[in-house]
Amino acid sequence: MLANLPFDRQGLVAAIAQQFDTREVLMLAWMDRAAIDETLATGFACYWSRSRQALWRKGETSGCRQRVVETRFDCDGDAILLLVDQLGGACHTGRRSCFYNAVKKDRVAVISTPLQLPIHQNQK
Repeated sequence: MLANLPFDRQGLVAAIAQQFDTREVLMLAWMDRAAIDETLATGFACYWSRSRQALWRKGETSGCRQRVVETRFDCDGDAILLLVDQLGGACHTGRRSCFYNAVKKDRVAVISTPLQLPIHQNQK
């Protein structure tokens, strides 16, 4: 299956992280082949950071890691779904999910607040 993934011109494929037990959608990121291989080998989510142009090991600095419970592909094989156990917040804003802006009639409303997480040693 991995050999047949339709990577884009940058060598990336979309990846959605979803909490395995509640099915809450946590975030969308991008993976290249190396990120997929590392994720499958370690059991922890690794993505490709388009802004840093480098592998992004989720939680490496924040401590908010994603333990991968199951990896799935959609019916066309052009997106990856990672069912994860999210340890801490998934969003760089400190929220549980990156999807915290909701359309409410004619406006956008923020529907969650940042989590109060303990400061990890590597965040100081």
